[in-house]
Amino acid sequence: MKLYEKLADEVAEAIRRGVFAVGERVLSVRQASRQHGVSIKTVLNAYALLESRGQIETRPQSGYFVREAAQTALVAASGAPSKHRDVDPSSLPAAPPEAAAVDVSRLVLSTLRSIRAHDAVPLGSPYPDPSLFPWRRINQYANAIARRHTSWNLIDDLPPGNPELIRQIARRYAENGLPVDPDEIVITLGATEAINLSLQAVARPGDTVAVESPTFYAMLHAIERLGMRAIEVATHPRTGIDIDALEQVIARQKIAACMVMPNFQNPLGFQMPDERKRQLVDLLAAHGIPAIENDVYQELYFGDARPSTLKTYDTQGLVLHCASFSKSLAASYRIGWAMPGRFRAQVEKLKFLNTLTTPSVPQVAVADYLRQGGYDRHLRHVRKVYRQQARIMTAMVQRFFPAGTRMSEPQGGYVLWVELPGQVDSMRLYQAALARGITVGPGMMFSNRSDFRHFIRLNYSYPWTAQTEAALKTLGELVAQMA
Repeated sequence: MKLYEKLADEVAEAIRRGVFAVGERVLSVRQASRQHGVSIKTVLNAYALLESRGQIETRPQSGYFVREAAQTALVAASGAPSKHRDVDPSSLPAAPPEAAAVDVSRLVLSTLRSIRAHDAVPLGSPYPDPSLFPWRRINQYANAIARRHTSWNLIDDLPPGNPELIRQIARRYAENGLPVDPDEIVITLGATEAINLSLQAVARPGDTVAVESPTFYAMLHAIERLGMRAIEVATHPRTGIDIDALEQVIARQKIAACMVMPNFQNPLGFQMPDERKRQLVDLLAAHGIPAIENDVYQELYFGDARPSTLKTYDTQGLVLHCASFSKSLAASYRIGWAMPGRFRAQVEKLKFLNTLTTPSVPQVAVADYLRQGGYDRHLRHVRKVYRQQARIMTAMVQRFFPAGTRMSEPQGGYVLWVELPGQVDSMRLYQAALARGITVGPGMMFSNRSDFRHFIRLNYSYPWTAQTEAALKTLGELVAQMA
């Protein structure tokens, strides 16, 4: 470890312990130089590294301050920061992980049906609050397009998709510091299809795919649908998939692909540090293993700038980047895309074979909306709302849930991952809560194993009301009874 990296880790540890609180100034460059006996250049390099991790920020003529996202990844229900561990033990299996056939779709489907069928407080919903989206304006564009065009030429809608929409997507990446080749983009039916097509392009039935643990269930669905096997790799609630553990898995068996969500992972909500993203890409590239990157929450960050992607560090075309507008703009329109690198031709062919085209009117309507402007203003509002409501929900869980409860600290997105006392069964809690008009996402949906039986996922995107607060209080009471 280089000297500036060691210093950066020491400052990060001081922040984690609460020595420097959120919004407080850390030691000045000269103070840190004297206190730690290092050069000013070393301090500047250390602070630059902490800035890149999102732990501190520079304020002109004022110094360096602790950013909110720098708080510890798991907070105890008592309100005191939990002791940091390199890997949360709840995500570590007792023995080395083994590849296994996937069978979670029935549980997920029955759970989502129950949530939909009950007029309940939607804490368990996987979807963002649609009232925040400009769907009326997009529908106006769609209606105007339908009136202008009485018929469509199907040939114009064949993969890769609407040229203007592709241009707008490429332009947005360029504006955010990631120049992309528009010819690489393939429009899909949401990110789910992009993920399925990408996996189908790089792996075959019976192959083993590495995933995070816990992982978003749509990733497990894709593996299950294609008759593949999943191997779950321990994942830290703040820094993402354990790269050393993944390297050990790769050394033991053949891995066809690795599927991850490096930004605002569902359900943990972390933003993987840039250096770890680079390390992950380098590790997989060294073994010729494709990385399927689900970046569907990329626009829902709580920091000052959109985070980097695995695609940012890809030099060999092995990252298949998948995203959509479903979580940030128009969920019902199901407009997504893939940037599959060297597998682009295969993904385009599979798109044609699987679903032929993506509907034209939604593509053109979204392209018109992006071209007319207003998307950034909309996103700023959504991020502000999610950030505020994440704070409120965290505070309410701390207030109402019993000792032994811990939470993630999401850096983006709209879900909170809650670890309950070990004796609580989240499926029993789910059913008891549903009987009282409350939904939760049981932890069993996010793994092919039983490691997360005492976890739940909560959605904080919906408006905070007295009913929501009462629902969380009731949940806390149920958890206390079961504990």
